[in-house]
Amino acid sequence: MIKIAVLGYGTVGSGVVEVLHTNAKVIAKRAGQEVEVKYVLDLRDFPGDPVQSKVVHDYSIIANDPEISIVVETMGGTKPAYEFVKQALLAGKSVCTSNKELVAAYGAELVHIAKSRNANFLFEASVGGGIPVIRPLNQSLTADRIEQINGILNGTTNYILTKMANEGSDFADVLKEAQRLGYAEKDPTADVEGYDACRKIAILTSLAYGQQVDYEDIYTEGITKITAEDFKYAKAMGAAIKIFGTSKKIGGKLYAMVAPQMIQSDNPLFAVNDVFNAICVTGNMLGDVMFYGKGAGKEATASAVVSDVVDAVKHMNVNVMTIWEDEKQTVAPMDEMENRFFVRIGESEKAKAEAEFEEIEAVDGGVAGEFGFITEKMTEKKFHDTIAGFDSFITRIRVGF
Repeated sequence: MIKIAVLGYGTVGSGVVEVLHTNAKVIAKRAGQEVEVKYVLDLRDFPGDPVQSKVVHDYSIIANDPEISIVVETMGGTKPAYEFVKQALLAGKSVCTSNKELVAAYGAELVHIAKSRNANFLFEASVGGGIPVIRPLNQSLTADRIEQINGILNGTTNYILTKMANEGSDFADVLKEAQRLGYAEKDPTADVEGYDACRKIAILTSLAYGQQVDYEDIYTEGITKITAEDFKYAKAMGAAIKIFGTSKKIGGKLYAMVAPQMIQSDNPLFAVNDVFNAICVTGNMLGDVMFYGKGAGKEATASAVVSDVVDAVKHMNVNVMTIWEDEKQTVAPMDEMENRFFVRIGESEKAKAEAEFEEIEAVDGGVAGEFGFITEKMTEKKFHDTIAGFDSFITRIRVGF
């Protein structure tokens, strides 16, 4: 029997305990032996909950117990999670986590510590919730050179954009509804400003190319400036507006960003709606492969964590190789990235747009007093330098087709 400890008894932590209890027999069969939760670390007590007899408030009890082979970290944040996880790995205990902040900030270091102790640092649930993408990147797509990753990595923002598209509503109104339904936090900043997706694309990119990509280096733009009028133009083009985490290598340079994009129906991510997530990985031999499912939620995320627990049990005292070097991978300046842009300006400057841009495609969104158009492909710098000369500039969205 393998005994584990769960750090944090919130949404995901309680889900992990529930999955281990509900699916105990099938988990034991797949892991090769039974898995038992010996401790649950939390600042709180849970009177009336069967887990109360396992609750401890002092991490040292877990760290110093030789019976604990695996630590599950679901606390979130980096403090004190980083110190707890590092201490566990140094003691030769494997760690399974759903904590994207921890993985994005310290993934390379923790992977190396695990390797040095013949333990494992596993983090399938840190990206995409219940969608299996970390393990395929690390184990199944190793014959390919990854050329691009493009993903809808946040269920809250995808839900908001889907509702705006279907109902013609404004961002603020849909956000309030998302908060009421529990899809958005009271403070939704991390989701709607793109920070959550940024950490996730940093993790995926680090794994895809084997070197540390700092999320602070990735250009990040949220959805707060997307309006109902933008969707009128999108509808006229037969397009959808999604926010993507994107990374790609072109000419030996790595480009990465989180930003809204317009895509058309031939894009495999076009029909990914509501709170669902999807990640499209492009390999030089395989082409496109897409991973789709619930990107968040108690059961989905807990399921991914427990799958890592099973993997850790099957590889007890054997490190599962993960290539993630400490050496930092440089992200090319955003000014150098090339994109097409959908642009809205005042109708009075239509002739100027036709003169200033080499090639434009007009879009009639039925919005009075405006002129909408798509530019040719150009660098971000050239676009910003050109559009700076327009007095009536309203907004722009990158075009993914």
